[in-house]
Amino acid sequence: MSDRELEPTLEALIKQEGLPDNYAATVEQTILPLVEYIVALRRSEKRTVVVGIHGAQGTGKSTLALFLTRLLCDHWQCPTASFSLDDLYLTRAGRRALAEQVHPLFITRGVPGTHDLALGEQVIDQLQTAGPADQTRIPAFDKSRDDRAPLNEWPVFDGRAEVILIEGWCLGALPEDDNALAEPINTLEAEEDSAGTWRGYVNQCLKGRYQAFFARLDSLVMLKAPSMSRVLEWRTLQEHKLAAKTGEHTSAHAERDSRIMSDQEVIRFIMHYERVTRSCLEKLPGRADVLIEVSGDHSLGRPRFQAERPKPGIPLSSANDAGCQHR
Repeated sequence: MSDRELEPTLEALIKQEGLPDNYAATVEQTILPLVEYIVALRRSEKRTVVVGIHGAQGTGKSTLALFLTRLLCDHWQCPTASFSLDDLYLTRAGRRALAEQVHPLFITRGVPGTHDLALGEQVIDQLQTAGPADQTRIPAFDKSRDDRAPLNEWPVFDGRAEVILIEGWCLGALPEDDNALAEPINTLEAEEDSAGTWRGYVNQCLKGRYQAFFARLDSLVMLKAPSMSRVLEWRTLQEHKLAAKTGEHTSAHAERDSRIMSDQEVIRFIMHYERVTRSCLEKLPGRADVLIEVSGDHSLGRPRFQAERPKPGIPLSSANDAGCQHR
């Protein structure tokens, strides 16, 4: 594929996403090698392949998935569907029920236990088996409203996908040893989960249903953030962009109908994710099939392809799933 053929698509995407002109260099050194890797994987497997993109908040997962999807579809004639683990969040009503039944902290979306994995499995199955005239609705979550988008707003994918991209902040995460849960790691855990009920349930979910879902990945790509402090910085920036996009402000005096968070609310929000994020930063680099370092200025390094890594996820039969049955 020549650079000249790709140029119009890349220029349009860079402009659409408000990226700097030098993002073209990232495409050259990071994204195109990934495209070639995914195409080779598809050819070797001779079936629809599922590729996961893991990265802490703000690492650029969505942007990477967008570029991969467009390039694979438009220039490699490889029909590619993509969605985020975020799009599988339970509805706000569903999380409210979970908060009442298990622990109040589950009203906040994000951690394992707050996703509808059965919906995700259903979408993967449909995309893998669809006929030429079939259509698959791809779930969508509206973060500005903190709720799942109405069904009629879900995007539609036509036919069978040859590649399915799934991106998510905890994709491929491993459970911790139960003993590691005893000590809280931040003020949220210390003050609002002193008995460890919330984090114990999250870990139980990771032991069971989530590992079965992750096991459906044929390959895992990790965008590795440099530190937890950078994750907080980048997530705050994301919220500022969301506020600007929706025409709202994050000041304490602003109207808050669509739940845009202030900087202090982002700090508390990130504490929900901290334990699993720190675990992923420690454990996943050695397990991912492809590792990409993300620098402090958001630039992506060259992908490191790691052969013969353990497949993401562990069999459901090897983990006790009794503590994570809410639907």
